[in-house]
Amino acid sequence: MAAQTLIDFSQDVFTQVGMWGALDDVVMGGVSQSRAQVGDSALLFTGDVSTANSGGFSSIRTRNFERPLDLSGWNGVELQVRGDGNRYKLFIRGEERWDGVAHAHSFDTTAGEWQTIRLPFREFVAVFRAKTVSDRPLDTSQIYAFQLMLSKFEYDGELNPRFTPGAFRLEMRSLAVYR
Repeated sequence: MAAQTLIDFSQDVFTQVGMWGALDDVVMGGVSQSRAQVGDSALLFTGDVSTANSGGFSSIRTRNFERPLDLSGWNGVELQVRGDGNRYKLFIRGEERWDGVAHAHSFDTTAGEWQTIRLPFREFVAVFRAKTVSDRPLDTSQIYAFQLMLSKFEYDGELNPRFTPGAFRLEMRSLAVYR
């Protein structure tokens, strides 16, 4: 299978990490906190997620790309990650709007182990604030942003079966596409 790296944190890491910023449940009254920082040739997504004040999610997100990415010739996204045993989500944002519909795919991590995670585009779920949207297929020809999230929710009110509140840590070496 062919792959093409879109973001490689072992190369030009300072430019890449500047693209990512925290977006946590404080936007709705929660108290969770996260950050994106440079680590050992990886992006570190770390923080403390809390369910206090009806919260329960932490995330980091890229700024919108200057020109949207055209990933229409690819089958999916490949992540090189080392997690903590939690289930995370990758969001692909196909709109310029900051708070619009996104497409999400959950993935499980094994504590302390580097993993290659492949997420096929056809399995991404259209969501708006953790609620599924049935009439919005993923248009891979215009990708504006990526987002990583740890949330107590899976989709439509269902709980994330691997969620644990408290400190968390996810490292990402690269984000690529594959076919």
